Amino acid sequence: MTDPALGSLDFLYAPSTDVATDVQWFTEVLGAELVFAIDSGGTRVAMLRLGTDAPPVLVTDHLPDDRPVFLYRVASLSDASKALAERGWTPDRTIELPIGPAAIFHAPGGLRLAIYEPSRPFVVDSMAGQRDF
Repeated sequence: MTDPALGSLDFLYAPSTDVATDVQWFTEVLGAELVFAIDSGGTRVAMLRLGTDAPPVLVTDHLPDDRPVFLYRVASLSDASKALAERGWTPDRTIELPIGPAAIFHAPGGLRLAIYEPSRPFVVDSMAGQRDF
């Protein structure tokens, strides 16, 4: 069953204990394209493009554990949340990402996912080329 509430898998949000070292490894060893590397308030986030037709990988040091988050686009966070809640879905928490509001949740086995509404899609383009580290 394909869920019309979920759009494309736009980002893989991956934890790292050393973002700068991971960025260097991804770019030098795997040939990833570094879109941006931002250090803001002690939090580091880098966007890497890797592979063909794959979503960008956001490597960061601020996730609470070692599990990545699969970030899916939705047209409306409110509508998607309502549709999913009717099937028993419960968000763990809602957050504000630079690109828009999001709700993080987990599958029964622990896999983390999120849905987000791209209310500020221009933010990624505005950060492109920024290299803080």
